[in-house]
Amino acid sequence: MFILSPDTVRNTEPLSIRWVPRRYLARTTLWPKRQGWGMLARMIFETEVLRYALVLTPFVIAAFALPQYAIVIAQAPVLMLIAIHLFEAKFMRVSRDKRAALVSGDEADAGLDLLAQRARQILSKIAAGRGISSGRLHLVIEQSELMRVPPFTLVSVQSDDGPELLALDAQERAMIAVTLFTEPLTERQLQKISLARKIEIHDLTFDPTTVSAHARMAALMAARSAAQG
Repeated sequence: MFILSPDTVRNTEPLSIRWVPRRYLARTTLWPKRQGWGMLARMIFETEVLRYALVLTPFVIAAFALPQYAIVIAQAPVLMLIAIHLFEAKFMRVSRDKRAALVSGDEADAGLDLLAQRARQILSKIAAGRGISSGRLHLVIEQSELMRVPPFTLVSVQSDDGPELLALDAQERAMIAVTLFTEPLTERQLQKISLARKIEIHDLTFDPTTVSAHARMAALMAARSAAQG
């Protein structure tokens, strides 16, 4: 899970948004900051051109290993296209006719209900902690369709006011990390649900006016306690 915020992204220009929900996956490249090499490698693998180059590597190796057939290999674009298609559509992804069978209807409904519940919990705490009382908040979740590698999930909190992508602090990011994906709703399980239900983006909205005075006071006291500590 990659939580988008100025503190986690090197190229922050795309974080300036003009509409909500702002989508990022397959539309722009975000370079992670202080996320570790694993996250960087997973993000790079999301680039289609690089995956195509990986598929075509055996053809290049064969051309060098068998120079007498180099011209024949270089002139076989149809075979190369077939290889790319099989790798992308059949190996890396679940074919569209099999997606509905990834989860049962009851599992999908339960997972989406749990996701909405967790989103409300997250956005309520953010609204209370920041004293936000107007403008809808959005928890926006985007996931890659690639199934043969670890799930790649982009998570952001966006506001109608501005609009803007909220600059989440370390405490808010940690709260999202421990709340959003835990059993029984993991990143992989949500990916299966999304594919089965043909959901390209999860835009979970919250009205800050519904935050109780008690929740706001509790958030204020917690902030004071953290500042004194």
